[in-house]
Amino acid sequence: MTYGEAGTVRLAIGSGLRHHGLLEGACIGLYFINRPEWLIVDHACSAYSYISVPLYDTLGPDAVKYIVNHADVQAIFCLPHTLNTLLSFLSEIPSVRLVVVVGGIDEHVPSLPSNSQVELISFAKLLSQGHSDLQPFCPPKPEDIATICYTSGTTGTPKGVVLTHGNLIATVAGASLTLKFCPSDIYISYLPLAHIYERANQVMMAYYGVAVGFYQGDNLKLMDDLAALRPTIFCSVPRVYNRIYSGIMNAVQTSGVLRKRLFNAVYNSKKQVIISGRNPSPMWDRLVFNKIKGMLGGRVHFMGSGASPLSPDVMDFLRVCFGCQVIEGYGMTETSCVISCMDKGDNLSGHVGSPNPACEIKLVDVPEMNYTSEDQPYPRGEICVRGPVLFQGYYKDEVQTKEVIDGDGWLHTGDIGLWLPGGRLKIIDRKKNIFKLAQGEYIAPEKIENVYAKCKFVSQCFIYGDSLNSCLVAIVSVDPDVLKDWATSEAIKYENLGHLCNDPRARTAVLTEMDAIGREAQLRGFEFAKSVTLVVEPFTVENDLLTPTFKIKRPQAKAYFAAAISNMYAEISTSDTNPQKML
Repeated sequence: MTYGEAGTVRLAIGSGLRHHGLLEGACIGLYFINRPEWLIVDHACSAYSYISVPLYDTLGPDAVKYIVNHADVQAIFCLPHTLNTLLSFLSEIPSVRLVVVVGGIDEHVPSLPSNSQVELISFAKLLSQGHSDLQPFCPPKPEDIATICYTSGTTGTPKGVVLTHGNLIATVAGASLTLKFCPSDIYISYLPLAHIYERANQVMMAYYGVAVGFYQGDNLKLMDDLAALRPTIFCSVPRVYNRIYSGIMNAVQTSGVLRKRLFNAVYNSKKQVIISGRNPSPMWDRLVFNKIKGMLGGRVHFMGSGASPLSPDVMDFLRVCFGCQVIEGYGMTETSCVISCMDKGDNLSGHVGSPNPACEIKLVDVPEMNYTSEDQPYPRGEICVRGPVLFQGYYKDEVQTKEVIDGDGWLHTGDIGLWLPGGRLKIIDRKKNIFKLAQGEYIAPEKIENVYAKCKFVSQCFIYGDSLNSCLVAIVSVDPDVLKDWATSEAIKYENLGHLCNDPRARTAVLTEMDAIGREAQLRGFEFAKSVTLVVEPFTVENDLLTPTFKIKRPQAKAYFAAAISNMYAEISTSDTNPQKML
């Protein structure tokens, strides 16, 4: 589909919504995963001054119901499989007057009771109605609301982040000074469109006229989609990059002595050349790396990372193995996405780049955590942001808005950063999720989880501690293949994966590997997990352990694993512990 063809559909969809009596400023809900219709409806909202309200496909019915009522959503676009969920509480969302089924056939769209105030039609029918009654565009002003993005957060009810058209344009305009693409590029869309990371990416792609391909909707088939589409631009999150890193490294370790030596020699040589700013020899790619590049289709020349910190080791690894520009950025929904981004040609890893030209950044002292602007060698403090990227506030929630935006218009992010030479920002801590151990040491669990994520056994990790205990414990969702391979190598017999996870030998092996990774990352003594529980079940949005942006819901995880946590602390207290490890 060309941009021109997409524009024709946009005109018809916007006209169709007008045909149904929706006036400018009406909220339109999008209740489905990434596909072309999502973007086209969003562009139609912009062209006709409607407000798009993404509804996470993975959110439970209660959260969807809350958002629809809170935002007074008048029309909802959904898929056939999300329609049933919607119909189950249709009587409890009185603001809705139109439901449009995307991908459904007219004959299969169910009929509603005659007394229902809601009209239920297919996307094709709305398209036809719009074509028959074309309406002129009603372009918004920069200060008009473009979208209300509900952030699930790790606790409480979702908060509606109000973003204007001016906000979205500002963040992309600023980022476009660093990031350059062209119409011959191809981007793969699989990150949730309900998340600001992918939304901002799509504004950027439209600006440059980039072609966008959409995944099948199944993360397990993403590698197949990459092979078919062969994109040139690949944006992802550290969780995915860590899996790529672990998978390749595991393959190298088990490839035999000669191949392992060849990989390490070529890898180290190419890494040194890249760090020095020179062009690496294509011979190295032919020898080793072209096969690795093929994992993403073989044409990727740009990789982006966001949503959480990417380990410097993994960043360097991606640059060497994929031989392309790898950029890490930092942002949040409340800043329309980009706060800072690495500059092209900056080969230093372990930071999130320089400020987006569309905003200001300052660091504010956090004395209770001993972070100040006077710190040596680099000033440290809470990252605060101001400028045209800043959101208008939380929808219908002045109290929470005032909690994060001060009287001078600065947004307090809750992240702790420091300024490196050259104006580079480095995220070092988190103000909100920190807790104290019994001996008074502050712990930032996300930092430790990001370290342990590099352990080959670890698929996901939850670090827990509290002020009643002097050490940390870990819940690890294991990588099934790696754990099974280890058991085979150790001649350990087991009935099933759950049985293997409970084997003390498996727990010891995983904790030993985690300790080695922790020492390599120079974790402090009290930052090491003292005990680990292995689980088969992954942390997911569905089991309420993750937010839709893949952040751990800590209070829920604490409750979910309460018995395991209690057992680990009981084991620690009764065991004959090594005093050195308890320091």
